[in-house]
Amino acid sequence: MTVQIDDIKFDQNGLVPAIVQDIQTGKVLMLAYMNKESLQKTLETKTTWFYSRSRQQLWNKGETSGNTQLVKKLSYDCDGDTLLVEVVQNGVACHTGEESCFFQNIELTEEEPIVNRDIISYLYKLIEHRRDHPVEGSYTNYLFHEGLDKILKKIGEESSEVIIGAKNRDKKELVNEFSDLIYHSLVLMIEQGISIQDIKQVLTERHQKR
Repeated sequence: MTVQIDDIKFDQNGLVPAIVQDIQTGKVLMLAYMNKESLQKTLETKTTWFYSRSRQQLWNKGETSGNTQLVKKLSYDCDGDTLLVEVVQNGVACHTGEESCFFQNIELTEEEPIVNRDIISYLYKLIEHRRDHPVEGSYTNYLFHEGLDKILKKIGEESSEVIIGAKNRDKKELVNEFSDLIYHSLVLMIEQGISIQDIKQVLTERHQKR
């Protein structure tokens, strides 16, 4: 559904909350407010514009920090009183330097740890950081130091162990071996200059053709 400004229900102050989400990772980045003018400028420029309630003026995200947001999708909820802005985030979203403004957790009692749905992207960034900022004793740095042949050898070994785990019908073993293979595959991707987004793009194109 296409966003029509006339369909949006602005509050008594002429504002509507806008939730900003990273379209690539699904991470919620921030919450801000838009009025009609900032929404119109967002639609026209394809970058996020908001209305500052404290300064009472429009502001363009990243105008001074460089942490811009390229708008890829804009939608509103069933009541028309909340916007969802899906963006490609350049840099971090939070003024504190955190990736997302929602980084402070309220502790809950959980019987089992929550699976991190962004773990692949997190691991990719961690491996990338290890490459750029070596740490003594790091296995990741060892792989990069040894070079492509060593990385490829590990890919081959882990692939074989995945096959063995599958033949043994051992789910626990197979999960562990898949995890090892994914880790080493990420190392190879970074060594070869391939991003997770590159893989997602190809998979998306293949899916759309079917």
